[in-house]
Amino acid sequence: MELLDVSLVNWSRAQFTLTAMYHWIFVPLTLGLGVIQAIMETIYYRTGDEKWKKATKFWMTLFGVNFAIGVATGIILEFEFGTNWSNYSWFVGDIFGAPLAIEGILAFFMEATFISIMFFGWNKVSKGFHLTSTWLTILGATLSAFWILVANAWMQHPVGMEFNPDTVRNEMVSFWQVLSPFAWNKFLHTVISSWIVGALFTLGVSAWFLIKKRDTDFAMKSIKVAAVFGLVASILTALTGDGSATNVAKHQPMKLAAMEGLYKGQKGAELVAIGVLRSDVQLNDTSDAFLFKIGIPKALSLLAFNDLNAYVPGINDIVNGGYVAHKTSQTALSFDEKKLRGNLALKSLADYRKAVAEKNDSAATASRATLMANYDYFGYGYLDKPEETVPRVPLIFYSFHLMVILGTFFIALFGIFTFLSFKSRFNFENGRWLLYIALWSIPLGFIASQLGWIVAEVGRQPWAIQDVLPVKASVSAISAMSVKITFFLFLTLFSALLLAEVRIMLKQIKKGPSQEH
Repeated sequence: MELLDVSLVNWSRAQFTLTAMYHWIFVPLTLGLGVIQAIMETIYYRTGDEKWKKATKFWMTLFGVNFAIGVATGIILEFEFGTNWSNYSWFVGDIFGAPLAIEGILAFFMEATFISIMFFGWNKVSKGFHLTSTWLTILGATLSAFWILVANAWMQHPVGMEFNPDTVRNEMVSFWQVLSPFAWNKFLHTVISSWIVGALFTLGVSAWFLIKKRDTDFAMKSIKVAAVFGLVASILTALTGDGSATNVAKHQPMKLAAMEGLYKGQKGAELVAIGVLRSDVQLNDTSDAFLFKIGIPKALSLLAFNDLNAYVPGINDIVNGGYVAHKTSQTALSFDEKKLRGNLALKSLADYRKAVAEKNDSAATASRATLMANYDYFGYGYLDKPEETVPRVPLIFYSFHLMVILGTFFIALFGIFTFLSFKSRFNFENGRWLLYIALWSIPLGFIASQLGWIVAEVGRQPWAIQDVLPVKASVSAISAMSVKITFFLFLTLFSALLLAEVRIMLKQIKKGPSQEH
């Protein structure tokens, strides 16, 4: 196997990470604000109260600014699959490209069609048709997220495919398998958690108006919608998070072990509530990985397998193999065994192509059979040592636990504001500290959302496609310097776009809803 430039791999990863993280600043706010503005317009449609129309138009303006910049970063992100990850695109393009194509044809055109009516159709179309356009716009944005998340979920749990040794590509054999329960759960968890970002933004901005004693009726109306919507979204996010943990335990046990800093497998494994990892812990280290921790007995086994006494493998177990996975009779293979099978798969592929070229049918048949028998471990043939299969445990562990802490805080915050906003005698003038908490909680939603993606994507390293293709075998054969240069160009561009969005939004917020027409 030809060795790749390590700097090329690292800079390609850095550039894609940069683009994805900037893009994901805009997406969750789009999804969350879109639903909130649609709810407000629905209330306006049912009540005829012009104050709700004014509130809808105010949040719609902020939605539009964010939506436009999100589209720009998203287009660049998709192009990077061709420019920086051409080996990946060639290897699985028939499968990965299908949901992205549907996203472009169906969801994007749906958004583009109805968003113009939503923004410019006031007083030009009927109230009912305008409301329908608003809901269809956010439905289009949500469908766009759905197909992208289907593609991402397939990378985490590749199904519905068959490898074709003649083309050296994976080909889709079942579109419905690609739409697996793993994909549905990822979609629900990601989109619903994005609603939290929109709710926090609406709650915080509305709190600012109350602090400034401006547009108080508008602010209170917005707080009621944001608080209830945010509370429902936070609870649903926790519930879908439980489903995500079950999927990860079944299909990505290394990620789950990293999320909990679990090096040695246990029956009735505890869930770490708070902990501090040792900085010097290494693979196959038998001593405690924590300097300090507080755990919930047997909770990890329950969360992962709905069984208080289920065995949860640790990082060392997954690398060394020899354990029996929960509710199966299969003994897990070690890294060395997987690598042997991966090497055999790669060799069999080369032998098959040679036999085909030489028109040796019997040799081609035998090599193909050996390849397919070992294909599940194809990707391990590209790896050199077991340490490569262990992701960055501290980053994943702290990201996951901070995300959970923030999620708990959001439930409490939205719960308090829901209760108080419907309490007729309560005056936020006497509880200004709550308003300041809401205001300064706006960035926490974005942080929690980014942490979720760190857990999801860093947690599956070294794989671009779980167990099938590692990241280092996915890159394009281009100059590392060109990727480095474009990294800094994108950093400058995205930072300028973000700064422009913040300035425009701040200007619109300061104008307030009274300026909306």
